[in-house]
Order: sequence, then C-alpha cells, then structure tokens
Amino acid sequence: MRSMKRTLDVRVLRNIALVCLADGLVGMSYGAIAVGSGLDAWLPVALSVLVLAGSAEFLFIGIVAAGGSPIAATIAGLLVNARHLPFGLAVGDVLGRGQRRVLGAHLMNDESVVFALGETDPGRRRAAYWACGVGIAVCWPLGAVLGAVAGTAIGDPAVLGLDAMFPAVLLALVLPAVRDRDVRVPVLAGGVIALATTPFLPAGLPVLAALVGLLAGVRRKVLR
Repeated sequence: MRSMKRTLDVRVLRNIALVCLADGLVGMSYGAIAVGSGLDAWLPVALSVLVLAGSAEFLFIGIVAAGGSPIAATIAGLLVNARHLPFGLAVGDVLGRGQRRVLGAHLMNDESVVFALGETDPGRRRAAYWACGVGIAVCWPLGAVLGAVAGTAIGDPAVLGLDAMFPAVLLALVLPAVRDRDVRVPVLAGGVIALATTPFLPAGLPVLAALVGLLAGVRRKVLR
C-alpha cells in the first residue's frame, strides 16, 4: 500500500476507493436480488469470487431466477465478458508474468482497465490497475455476502425496489453502444428480436439475441 501511495497521487487513490465502495454497494443489491429471487445464498457469493464480473453475474442470476436455462445464462455471461478480450490487448503490459498474470487477468474489469488506461507512465498504469482490481475483488464479494444476508431477511427484493437493478445494469451495458451509428442498427435489431421472441422462447434466450446484436455492432466498429 505504501508503494502505491508513492506511485499514485491522492486524487487517483481517492477515485479508486470511491469506485470500489460503489461496487460494494451494487454488490449488496446483487446478493439481495439473488436470494430474494429464491436462489441459495452461496450462489451469488461464489459467483462474486470466481467470476468477479458484475454485469455477467447480474445477467446469469436474472435469467436463472426467471426460470431460464443455466446453460443459456452461462452463454449470456460469456458473451458479456467477451469484451475482456480487447481489454486484455489494451492492458496486457500491466498484468505481469506467470501466476501473477493469471491473477491479473482474473482482476480485469471495466473499472481497473479504465484507471490503467488513464495513466501514461508504465509504473502508474500497473499501480492503478492492481489497486482498483484488488479493491473490487474485496468489495464486490463482501457486498454480495452482506446483500445475501439482507436478502434472506427482506424476502421480496421488490419491497425496496432492488428488482430494478437488473434491467438497469442491462441498460447501462447497451446505451453507450447505441450512441455509435455503426453499432446502433445491430443493437436495435437484437432488441427487437428479443422483444418479439419473448412470448415464445424460454427465459434467457431472448436476452441472448440482444447480446448477439450488441456484440455484432461492436465487432463491426472494430473492423471498420
């Protein structure tokens, strides 16, 4: 910690701390939603440690809680996390080597990548990435544990409006992409297909259609 204080200024450390705190609070709602939806408390906690990717976990829990297939939920989570492939190319220099590189890849998330890319000095890039990654690796599972305990007591997540968190996360994923004209058409097409097939397909499969549209748009933008 002392080394990071010497490498990063107080402003960056403060911003990282605030982001980790916010992730912990979202993790509480995630754990409460999962348990309030009838899932065992161990599931969101285990996912928070092993997956460590909030949007994919929200998607998985939402699909399974709605009665969807765990296979469809897993595929949806993998599609969402496909964005980590270009992330790895962007920050591969900060991950280290050997076992450290494996751990660094596990800590990869939107926030740690953003903080790393915000620094130009290699030492500061590494420090920012690891500080944020480790912070979220602690705060997110801790929030999930507290949320799971709270969810057991609350019972119905709709009582506190926590049921709105899942669609809010999906909107947060999609809206930034829709601003790009080249991405907008496949994303909207995926959304239309998802809405049209919802009455006929099992829970979870319409969401996959929307995600495929999103990824098709991102691929089009990258290859442009």
